[in-house]
Amino acid sequence: MPNLLLPNLLPLPARDQGTLRSGDDLVAAGLADARDLEALAHVAGRYAVAVTPTLADAIDRADPTDPIARQFVPHPAELEVRPEELADPIGDEAHSPVPGIVHRYPDRALLKIVGVCAVYCRFCFRREMVGPGAAAVLSPEALERAFAYLATHPEIWEVILTGGDPFMLSPRRMGEVMARLAAISHVKIVRFHTRVPIAAPERVSDALVDALKAPGLTSYVAVHVNHARELTPVARAALARMADAGIPLLSQSVLLRGVNDDADTLATLFRSLVECRVKPYYLHHPDLAPGTAHFRLDIARGQELMRALRGRLSGIALPTYVLDIPGGAGKVPLTPGHLAPAGTRLAVSDNCGGVHLYPPEA
Repeated sequence: MPNLLLPNLLPLPARDQGTLRSGDDLVAAGLADARDLEALAHVAGRYAVAVTPTLADAIDRADPTDPIARQFVPHPAELEVRPEELADPIGDEAHSPVPGIVHRYPDRALLKIVGVCAVYCRFCFRREMVGPGAAAVLSPEALERAFAYLATHPEIWEVILTGGDPFMLSPRRMGEVMARLAAISHVKIVRFHTRVPIAAPERVSDALVDALKAPGLTSYVAVHVNHARELTPVARAALARMADAGIPLLSQSVLLRGVNDDADTLATLFRSLVECRVKPYYLHHPDLAPGTAHFRLDIARGQELMRALRGRLSGIALPTYVLDIPGGAGKVPLTPGHLAPAGTRLAVSDNCGGVHLYPPEA
């Protein structure tokens, strides 16, 4: 069995050398106003900043409300922290028995193997834990303790590789991680949560795709994408490389004010994902991460959008709208209600606002 040393990150391809990481970079690229440099420096001093060339190219610089820019270009509003916002909004720490492991649900556990990403979302729920200043990877000792925990808990059927972004590992190190997981007899499923196919699709090489598979394990990749314009030709090609290799693809999206908070935008996103052989999986209500109030909308609006989508989208294009309860109690579906008591029967509302009694009168 390989002795995992400090995992290597993928070498930076030439195109990654153009990643924008400072206010000066953003101003030079036409993505920020020089008048905001001081505020942007404060934001970058607190939260990681990185906009990859692929995403920078996808931004419409003529549109001050561009949904791609809103997700990745830092904004002074991030310095406004509200009392209800939390450094650990979904309670990872409360369920972390050893460094790198989060074991919230009985049959699955997170393995947070890296602390860096190709790109840093401005609404990230782990924004206090990732990026420069955070541990880039688990130490060899911490990694051994994490694998020992997984091996000694036979109820763990699925391991979810997250971070940071696990696709920042080199193919060789990814292969070593998969070999270690394959050696744990009760682990059958490995799921990867990643932004890399969207943000830095050139990293999804044939070698990395091969490393995602191991005998005895079934691998799934959950791709984070919030707007159809993120599905650039190179991103679609990266997704196709994984789908062609037989790896099932899921998506995770976040419902974000000013990005995708209307039914038409969501419908286009979810249909586009299905066309890319990606099953829309979760639509997350935004978490109470510090400095993210400008992204949040109320749950009633989210339920209204899901009700509008249910009548117009194929079931294979509909994700589950969920809330991760603050503090660590886990995810719950926020399904719009369709039933109400009506005497001895039920009143069932349809997707167009009609109400029907069930069972119907004879």
